[in-house]
Amino acid sequence: MSASRTKFYLDKQNGKWLGVCSGIADYTGLDVTWVRVGAIVLTVLGGFPWTLIAYFVAAWLASPKPLDLYDTSEDAQFWQGVRTNPRRSAKEVRARFRDIDRRLSDIELHYTSANARLAREIDSLR
Repeated sequence: MSASRTKFYLDKQNGKWLGVCSGIADYTGLDVTWVRVGAIVLTVLGGFPWTLIAYFVAAWLASPKPLDLYDTSEDAQFWQGVRTNPRRSAKEVRARFRDIDRRLSDIELHYTSANARLAREIDSLR
């Protein structure tokens, strides 16, 4: 896969106009409705020309989201977590690896132990 999962993309499949608000929602993990309401409120309350200019610049600079960017919904949630808080995500990955390493160590300990009954059971499974 050549597409970066931490890059901002326009989400035209879920977008209403150019896909900027749905792209922001996908990038941050927020609900797209709240992003759209925030954009409208920001535009109405005083940033009329600048909000629209920023919207069109984002639509012009960003590329459309590839269809095969995420394999599953869990994959999408994981990468949204990476984008919003990379340190927390790195800690979670390290914790998962530590847990896997501990489990493998336990299995290795049982396999290499002098327990004759366990060794017979393992040999009978082969």
